[in-house]
Amino acid sequence: MNVTWWVSRKDVDGNNIFQGGFLGLDNIGVFDRTESTQMGGRLDQADATAWMALYAQNMLNIAVKLASVQEGYEDYVQKFLLHHLSIAGAMASRRGGESMWEDADGFFYDVLRRHDGSSARMKIRSIVGLLPLCAVSLFDQEVIARFPALTNQLSRLLDRHPDQPRLLHDTRLPGHNQRHLMAMLDQHNLRCVLAVMLDPEEFLSDFGIRSISKRHESDPCCFVHNQQEYVVRYLPAESDSGLLGGNSNWRGPIWVPVNVIIIRALISHFIFYGKDFQIEFPTGSGQQLNLYEIAEQLSGRLASIFLPDPAGRRPVFGSQETFQNDPHWKEHLLFYEYFHGDNGAGIGASHQTGWTGMVATLMNHFATHTQDSVLEMGPMA
Repeated sequence: MNVTWWVSRKDVDGNNIFQGGFLGLDNIGVFDRTESTQMGGRLDQADATAWMALYAQNMLNIAVKLASVQEGYEDYVQKFLLHHLSIAGAMASRRGGESMWEDADGFFYDVLRRHDGSSARMKIRSIVGLLPLCAVSLFDQEVIARFPALTNQLSRLLDRHPDQPRLLHDTRLPGHNQRHLMAMLDQHNLRCVLAVMLDPEEFLSDFGIRSISKRHESDPCCFVHNQQEYVVRYLPAESDSGLLGGNSNWRGPIWVPVNVIIIRALISHFIFYGKDFQIEFPTGSGQQLNLYEIAEQLSGRLASIFLPDPAGRRPVFGSQETFQNDPHWKEHLLFYEYFHGDNGAGIGASHQTGWTGMVATLMNHFATHTQDSVLEMGPMA
């Protein structure tokens, strides 16, 4: 029912591109994304569309489980596979103007579809453009053999639409241990997105992945409408924007839940590509790591927010000397809402254990699993 609501209410043109409003990301856009009509058009959202691709994958996985014990659910396997393929293809389509994918930048952006038929990418480097990386699922060979539609559907789609963009990963290709991957990025475009994400001058902080690229500190993104200028610049701590009441900040800080789904995506791609697929980490360093090693590095950076540095100070406590030095307080951690994009200090509500506490899950995973054990476990990992 919820999928149907999204498809019928948030896909205005029925073209598998979604306009989901602010999606809990508050002030991440140039303007209030729920009010795009006031900006002269409609905002097609890269993050909303990526969420729906991942949603389709989640529903597909449920359908596969159910169909393994009741044949009547096999139709749902094909239904949600087609949903995913259609959404992934639509994100790269240039029909009706600019696509969300920018070849020159190797990155996804929201697109403003104006009332006059023109369109323009909202070229903010933010986690909006990283979320398509996170729409990824894995299937073992046994599942593919039982449900041939998982690979045949793509062939049929391309037969019907030979001009369908090839941005998305080809689910028919076998990977490590004959596994199959459902993803929105092929190998080339995956490398493009990761090169941006893992650049210290962009998203990569010593404490995790920032919500907006640091490049916007010196090169803010500007949008002009009706002679009024709207600006987004990198702000590693509190926002100076009153957008949506100024009650949150996605203009630069590090958010643990987004980092967790990025780490999940890296591990998923690793299970498919194996150890030989390597990326420069950090970008520009000349050091090559595989995707599991990069996931572990990101987890370590998140954990370092809470751990004492060589001077015995915990980044999470920032300049709060009572928490840093008082013996009654310094061993009692606070799980802040989000964290300073440059120094890791805790910001916002201090009791968001529900998502910030997930750092403990990451620490446990990398303490109890190895690259080899994860490759052996496959999707179950």
